[in-house]
Amino acid sequence: MIFSVSSANLLAHLQTISRVINSKNTLPILDNFLFNLHDGVLTITAADMETTMVTTMELNSSEGSGVVALSAKILLDTLKEFSDEPLSFSINDDSYAMTIKSNSGVYNFIGQNADEFPKMRLLEDQNSSITVPANVLNMGITATSFATSDDELRPVMGGIYFDITTEDVTFVATDGHKLVKIKTITSKGDSVTSFILPKKPYSLLKAILPKESGDVKIQFDSKNVYFTLSDYQMICRLVEGTYPNYNSVIPKSNPNKATIERNGFLNALRRISVYANQSTNLVKLDFADDKVVISAQDFDFSISATETLSCSYEGSPICIGFKCSILIDMLNNLNSENVIIELSDPIRAGLIVPLEQNDTEDVLMLLMPMQLPD
Repeated sequence: MIFSVSSANLLAHLQTISRVINSKNTLPILDNFLFNLHDGVLTITAADMETTMVTTMELNSSEGSGVVALSAKILLDTLKEFSDEPLSFSINDDSYAMTIKSNSGVYNFIGQNADEFPKMRLLEDQNSSITVPANVLNMGITATSFATSDDELRPVMGGIYFDITTEDVTFVATDGHKLVKIKTITSKGDSVTSFILPKKPYSLLKAILPKESGDVKIQFDSKNVYFTLSDYQMICRLVEGTYPNYNSVIPKSNPNKATIERNGFLNALRRISVYANQSTNLVKLDFADDKVVISAQDFDFSISATETLSCSYEGSPICIGFKCSILIDMLNNLNSENVIIELSDPIRAGLIVPLEQNDTEDVLMLLMPMQLPD
């Protein structure tokens, strides 16, 4: 088979799907891209044992058809050194010998038999599907992913939970100390269903979705999920298990509420965090009389810091401790100009919600407090 393609265009597609390839594979064939030329369209696949990414490209020209596995490292290292120019690829269907011709050179290497490449998983006949705008899916994944757990003993907590009803879709992530819930009414399912998306696939989507426009089709069964984008398709195995009942841990009654300007609060926390204890990263928030006093100290190094910010506060005076780095992450993932901090008492979870909510979205972040030193 023979085809001609733009070097820059091919490199962009290969770099995107190459993120799925592991540095060490149990199957050597997975160190390769699978090239499939058919009817003038080139389909390229990269995979590990759990996740597969597929992209399609229209070519400048092509002859014949065929399937071959080509070294990902050789292709990427070669293409990175070209400026944008047309390249001609010629592949012997019997020996898998590959020749790449550029304006100034010829490059040869041997491919592999594509029969060894794992077959793409198929969904069960009984499957579900939803359509989500690319920007909404990107926001849902980006704003929740920092709250997932790295604990390998609790795999369900390492993924993002998609909670789908006939009225909305909710993205949820939690590690037991923090929780992020984002509900959108821009998408809905035909029935009440759910799935847990693993860490690697949602990390791959985070790299692709900012460049996407339009809708993303999501199809899934009890074990696998397909994401179909404009130029890419991702198939992955789902996390098996039951996700915690996240609604049960969200406090419903919070009589103490502070409304505070997000950027000012965020910058103050960044400054104060320098003085927090390195092991606990504890910051103390003292709310009273339309102000909050933010403080941190590290007795080991005899350092401390305090800042006072104005806010609109309703409720009884309250002093509560949080992990500063998590507070900063939460504020970084909110777009609102002002945020509301809802508290009940110093030993119960605090809520952070944007004051200016989008009509189609409901964003809520929860953070468990830390014990303050006496």
